[in-house]
Amino acid sequence: MIYFIVISALILAYSNGANDNFKGVATLFGTGTTNYRKAIIWATATTALGSLASLFLADTLIKNFSGKGLVTDSVAMAPEFAVAVALGAALTVILATNIGMPISTTHSLIGALTGSGLVAVGLDFNFQKLGATFFLPLIVSPVLAAVLCTGAYMVFRKGRETAGITKTTCACIGEARPVYTLQTNSQLTMDHPSGRLEINVNSSENCREIYAGTFIGVNAQTLLDTAHFMTAGVVSFARGLNDTPKMAGLLLLVGALNIGYDVALIAMAIAVGGWLNARKVAETMSKKITPMNDGQGFTANLITSLLVTTASFNGLPVSTTHVSVGSLFGIGAVTGSANWKVIREIGLSWVLTLPVAALAGAVIYWIIIFIRF
Repeated sequence: MIYFIVISALILAYSNGANDNFKGVATLFGTGTTNYRKAIIWATATTALGSLASLFLADTLIKNFSGKGLVTDSVAMAPEFAVAVALGAALTVILATNIGMPISTTHSLIGALTGSGLVAVGLDFNFQKLGATFFLPLIVSPVLAAVLCTGAYMVFRKGRETAGITKTTCACIGEARPVYTLQTNSQLTMDHPSGRLEINVNSSENCREIYAGTFIGVNAQTLLDTAHFMTAGVVSFARGLNDTPKMAGLLLLVGALNIGYDVALIAMAIAVGGWLNARKVAETMSKKITPMNDGQGFTANLITSLLVTTASFNGLPVSTTHVSVGSLFGIGAVTGSANWKVIREIGLSWVLTLPVAALAGAVIYWIIIFIRF
């Protein structure tokens, strides 16, 4: 049974990687900042780092998703409960991944915990903790993300327009060219000798004309792309930090392995799932919710990274899916380019996630109990 639990948890982790890994870098791909291959490499590496960091930073999430507090300890510690939760959630996520819908693994786990728990303990199930610990963050987070992203983008856009910054704006430092003045006697005089170091904010083309020889310059587009990559990495790191403990908790609960091995196995399965099977969800997240430019993509990722990171460090089980889609919706709303058909389909998949996962968890738990006894 222990081996079966490990396999079930790894299937869940694989499906999590397939559905969730690309969400942190979706704006990089969607804005054309980088291609799919580079984006998935960056997502895989930073998610793996977050998974490993969860070993030290996510004790609260591990405890919450072990099922303790929702059902009696005797049920929570039972191997059949862990298997039902893992497989119920995994089947739900795999189904959504195959049709390209970005659903929440967190939501799926909550559904499977609920369905299995109701079959196991009936009305003794702790609905109060279910609402306070799990539902509230999941409901509030996408709304908060949309509102914050809308506000942040409007502020950033206004600031850029006021400052006159464009893609070619360059902050440069270099050796100034000498400046000559033609005198009335046809003689040239040097007003500004060469050799002086100057700092200018100008266009890249003008900087090449101003400076003699080589100069150091960073244009606004390069800075934006670098910041965009960094925020994408933070989102993926935070996702690994937030999601890995939820699945490692199932292994820890039954003492399958020690916590270090639990987290390492889950991290590897997440990485493999994202690497092999993320393309459909990637297309939905990157291309179908809303078209976006570099600044819009960066803003969405910045808000997502701030919210998911804050939640992870405070043990709140938010969904990276809900937050990132909420941020993209905020961008689409403020630009008027949101694809409402796709957003409705995603919303419907979110509504169905909980009952589908609950039904799957309940049926699997009942089958296991029936077979064993």
